[in-house]
Amino acid sequence: MDALQRKRLRRDRDWRREMGWRRVNPAYGFVVATVLLTVYGQVIIKWQVGKVGEFPTGASARVSYLAHFLLNPWVISALLGGLIAAFSWIAALSKLELSRAYPFTAASFMLVIVLSAIFFDEKLTAFKVAGALLVVLGLIVGSQT
Repeated sequence: MDALQRKRLRRDRDWRREMGWRRVNPAYGFVVATVLLTVYGQVIIKWQVGKVGEFPTGASARVSYLAHFLLNPWVISALLGGLIAAFSWIAALSKLELSRAYPFTAASFMLVIVLSAIFFDEKLTAFKVAGALLVVLGLIVGSQT
């Protein structure tokens, strides 16, 4: 790296600092991955449950239902997504305080509400919207230093 490139990098860094920009901790990427994979799993499981029907009442029917359900490739992908989400959460917590990272998991609540309305025609009521907005407010307040 020559002197001109170093000077430009220093100028860019100083400009960001003057503008109040902070460098984002890359561990938040693991938090985002955790949220997205968790939401993916919830949506896929709901979709597949809707296709196979209600949980049966008899014991042998329940075993058959679960065996069939758990061998479904979509369900397997949702469960693997949950496993990867757990690993991602471990990585996030190795770099972040729990009290800083955990409020962001509430974003999964908002995403599930919106995606449920889009994909499953669930009602998006004023109370659900108000609740989601309160979650966003809580994210903002809870993530402050």
